[in-house]
Amino acid sequence: MIRLLIADDQALVRGALAALLGLESDIEVVAQVGRGDHVVEAARTSGATVALLDIEMPGIDGIAAATELRSKVPGCRALIVTTFGRPGYLARAMQAGASGFVVKDTPAAELADAVRRVSAGLRVVDPALAAESLAQGDSPLTERETDVLAAARDGGSIADIARTVHLSEGTVKNHLSSAIGKTGGRNRADAVRVAVERGWL
Repeated sequence: MIRLLIADDQALVRGALAALLGLESDIEVVAQVGRGDHVVEAARTSGATVALLDIEMPGIDGIAAATELRSKVPGCRALIVTTFGRPGYLARAMQAGASGFVVKDTPAAELADAVRRVSAGLRVVDPALAAESLAQGDSPLTERETDVLAAARDGGSIADIARTVHLSEGTVKNHLSSAIGKTGGRNRADAVRVAVERGWL
């Protein structure tokens, strides 16, 4: 029996996934959480062997939760199930140690099959997203540029960003300028938009 944990911040989606997958004779939904920072504890206490993780959740996102699961509960494999089928998310999820990545409009039978394959130690990736990810390539942003752009999402001043990322204002300006060039954005806000759309943030 596959012991499944479902993590999604939308109660309706969480309940629907639990109801659909709970109909499978070999899958038992043993835990449901609405926050990314509750995933590890829920996996530990429930003995879950597979965790279905949404990407955008409060606390920490699903990719960070997959990283924590890999280090703290290695017996529980992560399968990302998200509305946001962005190639950059796929690359980040695989680097984080997720065993699979599918989008939420995947038919129920295919989702159940993905859970089984991940449970068996296989990797499962949405084929259209995999092709798009290969065509687009990896994020061109350095780790520092990514940090600075992420801090710029809230629209703060250069000084605000510098405090957040613990860099000088001049260094922040340099990283922002480089990130704007690499994303092809017209300005800081446009660079953030492009990076988010491609799943680099």
